Amino acid sequence: MESGRTFQNTGTVISIRGSVVDIHFDSISSDNQLPPIRSLLRTGKDNSIAIEVFSQLDDQRVRGIALTPTQGLARGMKVEDTGKPLQTPVGKGILSRMFDVFGNAIDKKDAPTDVEWRSVHNEPPPLARRSTKTEVFETGIKVIDVLMPLERGGKAGLFGGAGVGKTVLLTEMIHNMVGQHAGVSIFCGIGERCREGEELYREMKEAGVLDNMVMMFGQMNEPPGARFRVGHAALTMAEYFRDDEHRDVLLLMDNIFRFIQAGMEVSGLMGQMPARLGYQPTMGTELSQLEERIANTGSGAITSIQAVYVPADDFTDPAAVHTFSHLSASIVLSRKRASEGLYPAIDPLQSSSKMATPSITGKRHYDLAQEIRRTLAQYSELKDIIAMLGMEQLSPEDRKVVGRARRLERFLTQPFFTTEQFTGMSGKLVSLDDALDGCERILQDEFEDYPESALYMIGAIDEAHEKSKKAAEDKPKAEEGEDATSLHDA
Repeated sequence: MESGRTFQNTGTVISIRGSVVDIHFDSISSDNQLPPIRSLLRTGKDNSIAIEVFSQLDDQRVRGIALTPTQGLARGMKVEDTGKPLQTPVGKGILSRMFDVFGNAIDKKDAPTDVEWRSVHNEPPPLARRSTKTEVFETGIKVIDVLMPLERGGKAGLFGGAGVGKTVLLTEMIHNMVGQHAGVSIFCGIGERCREGEELYREMKEAGVLDNMVMMFGQMNEPPGARFRVGHAALTMAEYFRDDEHRDVLLLMDNIFRFIQAGMEVSGLMGQMPARLGYQPTMGTELSQLEERIANTGSGAITSIQAVYVPADDFTDPAAVHTFSHLSASIVLSRKRASEGLYPAIDPLQSSSKMATPSITGKRHYDLAQEIRRTLAQYSELKDIIAMLGMEQLSPEDRKVVGRARRLERFLTQPFFTTEQFTGMSGKLVSLDDALDGCERILQDEFEDYPESALYMIGAIDEAHEKSKKAAEDKPKAEEGEDATSLHDA
């Protein structure tokens, strides 16, 4: 973009409407062109206000979106064309640091050294460079590894409405994976709460995994332009580690819906006619430009896990529908399961993964997963009969199915490391073999004489023996206490 610029190109602010700024350039010549789209312009006191060019109105005027607040900006102010697009720092020096969309350190430490600056706008890797190898990416969370395995170098989405546990699940995955994951983890917060960023930084520091992690935030209080570009900036960092350092990257994004929402705000500010439900007409293209850069190549892989807020729990919302089409695994969180205390509140019947085939996971895993889904689906169908007529009206075989399904539901819950301080239960990391073994033994009715509570919030299945034994020992003590109370009352 710098080619053809022999001297500093300057313009004048002619109009300001919220974040939309129109700029007039006088001295346009063969040496000094009108700033191209995506150019970064600077204005205001100390050039503190950044504006990205979104459209060229005529041969002397451009319209841009401010990436910073526009307070203090006035008509007639001088604008400098940097001759470059928005850039972000890459290199070894960014590890264990926290940045904003401009690459400024926001962790109260000095600016990083040993970095180079690169444009946040890159093309996806060509098909010839992409890897076709498929591998399963273990998370240590039973229900995900058994029923909807993630793909190394793939994209997984955590779908759910407000307050069903998307961020908790994402934080747990960071905790589990960063420890066993040899590569680099990049966390990108798009339009989420500032509090979550501070908490995540502290937790990762305490867990000792900050050395291989980079965090980037464009939070709720920032203008839509900054929230719209923070995902691209984080991806540029991920591409550096994949292509230059040949390392695997775990890219965590919270929340993709906020990226779409920022695009909707920018589109509205630019005066574009909205499409269905008020979304921008270019939503599909904007999402593809971001998602298609997340890919496997011969040198490394970017594995992405993305939280996706679903407005009003409506999975037919265009934002959810467009995001579904890019993913290799969709993990759907259910408010009903959360209300029953079954955490993680993942709906196993709505969630899916392209990895769940015999050729990738193996025949035993595939058959077990299908049997679990079948059992849970049968239980779901029988729920209406149970609600109306009670368990007594079911056939003996159906009663067995209900028992298996209820025990499976409880076994697929798991205490998390990130919620220890709230629940008082220590977190569990469960290997895929232990999870499959537990599900197989429940389906074989090995635990039909055990109380359902013995399988709730445990790790491996053998913990059910100890929990059941402890419950049996506690019961006589509780009964003794009740007898003593009744005698006292008498």
